[in-house]
Amino acid sequence: DILKMSNLEQDWNTVTFSKKKTGQSNAKAVTQARQQGGDVETVKKFAAGGNSHGGATGGSVNLGTLRKLEDDDSDAPMSLGSVPTNLRLAIQKGRQAKGWNQKEFAQKINEKPQIVNEYESGKAVPNGQIIAKMERILGVKLPRPPKKK
Repeated sequence: DILKMSNLEQDWNTVTFSKKKTGQSNAKAVTQARQQGGDVETVKKFAAGGNSHGGATGGSVNLGTLRKLEDDDSDAPMSLGSVPTNLRLAIQKGRQAKGWNQKEFAQKINEKPQIVNEYESGKAVPNGQIIAKMERILGVKLPRPPKKK
């Protein structure tokens, strides 16, 4: 009896899944209108098909940053900072003491070799998290860049 009941409760109907085809009927209507000589209006959407959120800027804008830029009356180019010489040399000496090249050191701190190169050449913008990783792997305390106000 139990076996018969369990078979009766199961639904063995075939289920078919298919994607709804959107836009095809619209495309057919446009093609048909063109063939018959009718008016067809096309509109180019601004930033259509992009995968970014936030409109034309491509991301969010920090209003505090904009205010700071507006308040700055100087026409001098903005400087993001660079790695101080004592930090550059400390990173190089620590890496060389371990016998690593820049690529090996970059792998150990899970960064790209370009990042290590930029820090050692002074072109990078100092990042506290990257400096902390370097300190941990090298086993030395690196000099921190001064904080800006």
